[in-house]
Amino acid sequence: MKTIYVVRHAKAGLGGAHTGDFDRKLDEVGLKAAHFMAELLEEKGVVPELVLASPAQRALSTAGIFCDILGYPKERLETRMEIYEGGAGRLLTILQEIADTSKTVMLFGHNPTMTSFSNLLSEGDIDSLATCGVVRIDLDLEMWREVRPGSGKLVWYEFPKKHQ
Repeated sequence: MKTIYVVRHAKAGLGGAHTGDFDRKLDEVGLKAAHFMAELLEEKGVVPELVLASPAQRALSTAGIFCDILGYPKERLETRMEIYEGGAGRLLTILQEIADTSKTVMLFGHNPTMTSFSNLLSEGDIDSLATCGVVRIDLDLEMWREVRPGSGKLVWYEFPKKHQ
C-alpha cells in the first residue's frame, strides 16, 4: 500500500513589478492556512516519508511549514522543477520513479496541474483544488512504478474553508 498527499500551495500575493510568478510569496492568509492544514494533518497522524515540492517560492514555503509541523527534516525536502513546469502526466512519471522504500509521499505544487493530477490518479471529480487543499490518495500497490491513471482511491480532500 502506498499513499500520496497532493498539496496545492497556500495563498500567495500577486507580486509586484519586480516579482515574477516563480518568486511570489505566501501572504498572511496563506501562512495561516498552511499552519492550520499542517496541524490538521498532524492530528490525522500523517507522517510523510518523502516530501517533493516545486521550487517556486510559494510551494517551497508551504512545504517548509508542513515539514516543520509534521517533523520532516527540511534538508531532506526535494525540489523538482518538473512540478512547476510539467503537467499531470509528468507528475505521474515522478511518482513512478520513487524508491519503493517510501510508502507515504507528499507532493507540493500548483494548479491547474495538482487538480488534474489528483483526478487522473484517482478518477476523482475535484473541480479545482483550493489553495492549501490536500488530497489523500491511497494506492493498492507494492511498487511506485506500477502507478497508472485511475490506480488510486481518493480517501479524502481537506481544505481550509471546509473548517471555517
